[in-house]
Amino acid sequence: MQRLRSLLRNTADGVAAAMLATLFVVFIVQIAARYLFNLPVGWTQEVQATLWLWLVLWGAAFCLRDEDQVKFDLLYLMAPTRWQRIFAGVAAVSIIIAVAGALPAAWDYVDFYYRKRSAVLQVRMKWVFIIYIVFSVGLIARYVFGLIAILRDPGAPPSRLLPHPEEPK
Repeated sequence: MQRLRSLLRNTADGVAAAMLATLFVVFIVQIAARYLFNLPVGWTQEVQATLWLWLVLWGAAFCLRDEDQVKFDLLYLMAPTRWQRIFAGVAAVSIIIAVAGALPAAWDYVDFYYRKRSAVLQVRMKWVFIIYIVFSVGLIARYVFGLIAILRDPGAPPSRLLPHPEEPK
């Protein structure tokens, strides 16, 4: 299981790195086209906006470790271990319910955009916004596995919901 998790993490990091590299190349193409050749191109802005959206949501769902997320955890850190486990479990259940509950409406919104196309590249907007569905499913899976980890070993401190595969538990 650890090897599979490590493979998935490395694949997700590789996809994010490829998106970031592509974003950089498109940015350089935009600068070169505009300032070196005096030939502004519109497609670069669409590609950059789409890649940025995908990169942020992909990274948040699959690449960031739990401790790298921004949290307001003052009360959590002050609480005893037992209460930390309760807080972590309640947070996981709340996130799972909220994101899963919003998923049908999010899908309707994304599916509605099948009719619309981007201004320059004429890409169906559904394919631009489908990353939100991927993000939601990834977030649900992340917190389901975190909740299972919390429930499976009640004596362990809940330092994080999902440990990074390269780090010991």
